[in-house]
Amino acid sequence: MFQTIRNIFSIPDLRRRVLFTLALLFVYRIGAHIPTPGIDVVQLQAFFDEQKGTIFGFLDMFSGGNFRRLTIFALGIMPYITSSIILQLLTVVWPYLEKLQKEGELGRRKITQWTRYLTVALAAIQSLGIATALMRPGGANSRTFVTNPGIGFVVMTMITLTTGSAFIMWLGEQISERGIGNGMSLIIFAGIVQGLPRACQEVYQKVFVTNEWNFVVLLMLLAVMIAVVAFVVLVERGERRIPVQYAKRVIGRKVMGGQSTHLPLRVNSGGVMPVIFASSILTFPQTIGAVLLSKSPDTSTLTGQIAKGFQTLFENLRWGEPLYTLLYLAGIVFFAYFYVSIIFNPTEVADNMRKYGGFIPGIRPGKNTADYINKILTHITFVGGLYLALIAIVPEWMIAGIHLHHLPGALGSWIGEHFPTFVLEGLNVQFYFGGTSLLIVIGVAMDTVNQVEAQLIMRHYEGFTPKSGRIRGRRG
Repeated sequence: MFQTIRNIFSIPDLRRRVLFTLALLFVYRIGAHIPTPGIDVVQLQAFFDEQKGTIFGFLDMFSGGNFRRLTIFALGIMPYITSSIILQLLTVVWPYLEKLQKEGELGRRKITQWTRYLTVALAAIQSLGIATALMRPGGANSRTFVTNPGIGFVVMTMITLTTGSAFIMWLGEQISERGIGNGMSLIIFAGIVQGLPRACQEVYQKVFVTNEWNFVVLLMLLAVMIAVVAFVVLVERGERRIPVQYAKRVIGRKVMGGQSTHLPLRVNSGGVMPVIFASSILTFPQTIGAVLLSKSPDTSTLTGQIAKGFQTLFENLRWGEPLYTLLYLAGIVFFAYFYVSIIFNPTEVADNMRKYGGFIPGIRPGKNTADYINKILTHITFVGGLYLALIAIVPEWMIAGIHLHHLPGALGSWIGEHFPTFVLEGLNVQFYFGGTSLLIVIGVAMDTVNQVEAQLIMRHYEGFTPKSGRIRGRRG
């Protein structure tokens, strides 16, 4: 391990990439300590302490603690991810975008430019919702979070948070282009990892100071975390290998081909992106709901009745509600298929295989091969989507439960009477024991290590796994 780290810094290009990535992540952490003007940080943190185990804790985790302090980076990269999803979905229904996507590098640059513009627009909308919600008293003591509420505070907050989100987008693009690893994923990774010391401190206080947990509970939670980590690593490295045979070709005096290999299809080809996509999509209507729920509508008018209907809809989209949970799980499975369809094209793989004289034993080349690969990919993607949904729903259940007793009619009443309380209200355990954060940390760490190892092997150095060669299940 130490020799591998020494090799990393002995290669000038790789050393520059690693140091550049660390420098930009350091800049990101500096910005995480600059508060938004006009905010009473003490009152806001006290409110978050009261709201542990809610959607606020979830958003705070993804923003790396910036949401709790409402720093200039409070929005994180969620606006950029949401805008990317919207444009990728539009490529299916808008022929012009589909044409741009097929034009190569020039078309991708155009789509990237539109993604940036849409990111700024979404960040402005979300910052408007946050500024409006902050001007309302909140918490058990009706705290006031804004020192000087008014239109000036709203404008200042919109400018600050929107600029911060655009700057994070620029940081992620620079890391992806000139650093090592995926910039956006590394920013989320840094935001989660920075909260681990505080999490360990809270566990220590609950076990050894306040005696809120006994030693048996601590061992059980550690066992659950280890089991989740092992399960995530097992599935992330899992793959379906399709055997591929290349026919022999005689070129001059040389015999080419004739070897047997395999086509690896990962169980979770989309990585952590489906979870992030589904989370960001559901965060957007909650931001709009924060604006609409700021005051009660006058139901005596048609506009007021429509507004009341939207309020009811947004209340059902709150964290832990059955509708939110259903849409969240369905969104994860959907984006698992959607993301795989973007990064993997069975028809192109089949054409390249036929071009170089390869075939799958028992399957005719061409369309039959593409259909066979697509069938297998559909099956394993469904398994991967269910795995992601299971990992994502565990922390939500541990924090706030699944409010099945809020279902309308007699069904909700029957569930409230017969289901255990810990199923409906959760275990009131903090989010860092869940699987989503571990999924992000493990996935990003594995991908980054894979890229570093690829750079080392390309320059004839040993990687992190010198005995067994490449890490099993690595992309590419």
